[in-house]
Amino acid sequence: MAERRAFAQKISRTVAAEVRKQISGQYSGSPQLLKNLNIVGSISHHTTVPLTEAVDPVDLEDYLITHPLAVDSGLLRDLIEFPPDDIEVVYSPRDCRTLVSAVPEESEMDPHVRDCIRSYTEDWAIVIRKYHKLGTGFNPNTLDKQKERQKGLPKQVFESDEAPDGNNYQDEQDDLKRRSMSIDDTPRGSWACSIFDLKNSLPDSLLPNLLDRTPNEEIDRQNDDQRKANRHKELFALHPSPDEEEPIERLSVPEVPKEHFGQRLLVKCLSLKFEIEIEPIFASLALYDVKEKKKISENFYFDLNSEQMKGLLRPHVPPAAITTLARSAIFSITYPSQDVFLVIKLEKVLQQGDIGECAEPYMIFKEADATKNKEKLEKLKSQADQFCQRLGKYRMPFAWTAIHLMNIVSSAGSLERDSTEVEISTGERKGSWSERRNSSLVGRRSLERTTSGDDSCNLTSFRPATLTVTNFFKQEGDRLSDEDLYKFLADMRRPSSVLRRLRPITAQLKIDISPAPENPHYCLTPELLQVKLYPDSRVRPTREILEFPARDVYVPNTTYRNLLYIYPQSLNFANRQGSARNITVKVQFMYGEDPSNAMPVS
Repeated sequence: MAERRAFAQKISRTVAAEVRKQISGQYSGSPQLLKNLNIVGSISHHTTVPLTEAVDPVDLEDYLITHPLAVDSGLLRDLIEFPPDDIEVVYSPRDCRTLVSAVPEESEMDPHVRDCIRSYTEDWAIVIRKYHKLGTGFNPNTLDKQKERQKGLPKQVFESDEAPDGNNYQDEQDDLKRRSMSIDDTPRGSWACSIFDLKNSLPDSLLPNLLDRTPNEEIDRQNDDQRKANRHKELFALHPSPDEEEPIERLSVPEVPKEHFGQRLLVKCLSLKFEIEIEPIFASLALYDVKEKKKISENFYFDLNSEQMKGLLRPHVPPAAITTLARSAIFSITYPSQDVFLVIKLEKVLQQGDIGECAEPYMIFKEADATKNKEKLEKLKSQADQFCQRLGKYRMPFAWTAIHLMNIVSSAGSLERDSTEVEISTGERKGSWSERRNSSLVGRRSLERTTSGDDSCNLTSFRPATLTVTNFFKQEGDRLSDEDLYKFLADMRRPSSVLRRLRPITAQLKIDISPAPENPHYCLTPELLQVKLYPDSRVRPTREILEFPARDVYVPNTTYRNLLYIYPQSLNFANRQGSARNITVKVQFMYGEDPSNAMPVS
């Protein structure tokens, strides 16, 4: 083995792994968590910091209190410290629309329920930031302000933005062809190309006082004056505002939460008349969205029967409360569209036989033939009286019709009169809409169906319209579901063979449709509470109909509402052996299995 040279004997043979192991055992932890021993000095013992121990975050407020800023009094202190008057908390009383609050009493409630209820009654705590406008999240450059600033600015047009004139451009091309020298004939960068550029270039304007001896101070003053001349006072504000979808910081001031309402529509039911009057008829209104295939409002039930017909139901119907006598309703539509229909359904007292058999007299007897068919009508009235005495509490479907809401709204808005009277005949083959004009306007013109658009879906600015529905569709016994109704509503917007097979029932229903006023009088909420400005409790009220939005509405729930809507859809006895007749469905809240455990619902 060869001898090692002198300098090689002084080289340490310790490998790097051994060095790391030695250092790790000496400090018993990470060297980054300990101070350097050479800087601090001799330390008697070492503190071990486990790498797996969780470290609590620093409390910023506590740190600022215990470590005051070592900054002398001056302008810098205002930049570092928080302004003491930046935040102000103001308590604003919560407004209540109704005369009586819908929130129940807190006397007999669990503590957690009481806390939830108070969220609907406590005052609003509004945080006002005095220096909000000085932050980076506040942008005063709105679109209107930008347009206002740009009014006096000259429009800058560059050569690349100018479109060449056809005639001048052709003359220049002909002139270039007549020349003996062309820039394409000479190589770029050559002496001939330079001569061509000089011959075709225009001389620059001479600079005045170029060779005069002018002091530097005077030149700086002239340059400063020229920069200030015709300079916009808000130069940096002319820069376009950042995109709303990608802001650097967004600190928008929210509005005080309030109850959500869509576009509101007032519907008044005036009269309902058939060719024959033998029994009471009950009607209801509701809004449906065909595209979403959803019912977007609760049912509004109204009674237009005469006192004679109401008398047939006195043994079964208790004295009517004033809240049940409403004949006008306010519908709210958050997402108006061309697919919204106002559906009118009619019901009658339950009687023996199929729906078609019960509706047959209304389709064959006419008012003009009342004298000739007097005996038959008297027999029908006698039968109806018997059914009302026996089954006055029960109802059965009778007929229905629908109104294309946006068609009526746009038709009424396009007329030049303060009010419109429109006659709707659902039995026409093409489903057309016709308008009945005043005596001064002779003739009749068809109202074309409107196309979709934002203007045609506006329910706040159209003129009031009086509609006369002349025909109803007989309810089919095997087509009572909402899915069948959506198919019929889709066919009403176009000529269809499906509607032609439905037999119409002649009737006359008059309703008024108009934009709802901002503060209507004698109005009831869906909870049947009186809205403020209700001077007389004996006046026939107007009902607010609760909306079931077709899509989600992202607003806070600020109104206490304890309503549950149950609509039985179908009852299938196909697999049951034997007959299934005279079946009723009863829905109750129960707190036990005994029939006496039924809970009252108010």
